[in-house]
Amino acid sequence: MLLQMAVCARLCGVGQSRRCRRRQRHSQDQNSDSEVDMDEEEEEERVVGKMKDEPNGSSSCQNRRGAGPSAAGGLCGSAGSAGPPHPQSLLDLPPELLVQIFSSLPGTALPNLALVCKKIRQILNTETIWRRRCTEEFGMRDDLRKMETVGMSSRDLYVKLLHPYRHILGLWQPDIGPYGGLLNVVVDGLFIIGWMYLPPHDPRVEDPMRRRPLFRIHMWEKNKATVECMYGHKGPHKGDIQTVKKDEFSTKCNQTDHHRMPGGRQEEFRTWLEEEWGRTLEDIFHEHMQELILMKFIYTSQYDNCLTYRRIYLPPCLPSDLLQPGLFKGTYGSHGLEIIMLSFHGSKAKATKLTGDPNVPAGQLTLEIDLNRPVRLPDLETQRNMEELSRLVRGVHEETQGSSQGRDAPAEAAEGAEGSDSAPPAGAEGVEPGEPEPQPFVLPLGVMARNEVYPRTCKMCFYGTGLIAGHGFTSPERTPGLFVLFDGDRFGFIWLELKSFSLYSRLSDQLTHAQAPSMQRFEAMLRNMQSWTS
Repeated sequence: MLLQMAVCARLCGVGQSRRCRRRQRHSQDQNSDSEVDMDEEEEEERVVGKMKDEPNGSSSCQNRRGAGPSAAGGLCGSAGSAGPPHPQSLLDLPPELLVQIFSSLPGTALPNLALVCKKIRQILNTETIWRRRCTEEFGMRDDLRKMETVGMSSRDLYVKLLHPYRHILGLWQPDIGPYGGLLNVVVDGLFIIGWMYLPPHDPRVEDPMRRRPLFRIHMWEKNKATVECMYGHKGPHKGDIQTVKKDEFSTKCNQTDHHRMPGGRQEEFRTWLEEEWGRTLEDIFHEHMQELILMKFIYTSQYDNCLTYRRIYLPPCLPSDLLQPGLFKGTYGSHGLEIIMLSFHGSKAKATKLTGDPNVPAGQLTLEIDLNRPVRLPDLETQRNMEELSRLVRGVHEETQGSSQGRDAPAEAAEGAEGSDSAPPAGAEGVEPGEPEPQPFVLPLGVMARNEVYPRTCKMCFYGTGLIAGHGFTSPERTPGLFVLFDGDRFGFIWLELKSFSLYSRLSDQLTHAQAPSMQRFEAMLRNMQSWTS
């Protein structure tokens, strides 16, 4: 892209290219001081415009202050040369070639280019240029044809919709107290839509995510961008989007009466419960779970008027990672399904909550796995014994706690792991990645699992810690547990303290405009996420 802009600058006679030509002329005619001191403005005028005294546009470079043919720097042909004259400026190129050149420039550069002259401004009105920018920058293809059938130009779409709202595309976490969430803003057809991603109904962790539109932006009315709120049950209505600061924006509903239902709050709660949990309150027999659900409805419903979002990124992927990082949905007991982000940081794997609950809110580090401390599982019969598994993992935990701070040496083999023929953990520092042999896996008796349909073989296991806390995130504590890798899309965690098992399954949705610019920016985002809900 920079090369293309440099070519344009050279042909236009602006920027550094003019100085380059002057230096070239100076080296060729260093014996003629008067030629070197040519006025800069006169030189720029000569290159950009055609000489009025030359009808064919090829001014006589030989007669200009006595300079020879070589003094033109290759822009002017010699007087006796055959064939068409060389173009003296960008404007001498055929219009169709200018369209191709301008189409390859980023859309953000075109407004400044339009200021050069009237001819360039007219060429920039060509639909081909803006159609290509919409396609390459925002992925629009077939939708452009639909748009043109209703009389909307690609240029208007880019200038009035796509470009002004490009800063809100990508992934965002709504500020809904401890509950958080996941918003994906995408170009969807001829709209920009903010989709709220909801986990499947508990406990179907391997089902696809559910999507609910929160807002949309379009240009159907008055040929200008219009923001509509999609919340509620009465269809789209007036809304607004405000950019608070970089990587943060807020939405506002201007017609909250569209959110209300004829039956009042009771009907709204029943409808919300059906959408959120896929059941009625009478179907939920656990009293504590009923309280948690009612609490979430009361808390989240107060944000139906105005909501703030903060940008989040997908974790960067490195060849040494144990598995591809990304977003996963997991079971969290009576709190239902929650969304976490798995990322790798050297010899550590971290799972950060994107959605949360009153005990451990969104943004907190729910799991931390030590990839330098693999655990070899015993035989199936011994795995069923909770005390034996607990003794195995706690032995590694005590060893970890006893090691000096800051040292990350590989753990000694835990009891029961001696003589193991398992492959070393892929992704651990200093270890070549490899494909380990699957080993049988079964949950110990007494461990509660929301989803009994879990894999019966695993690739490898590691020691890790999970974050538990009281209501209101009181007395948070990291407790030992076992991380179980099943395959590239599923893993689990046994919480020893809670005698509970969480199963995680990867989100399969394509998430665009969400890659982290760098690992440093991603890690800074994780630190900020924890501070939002601490």
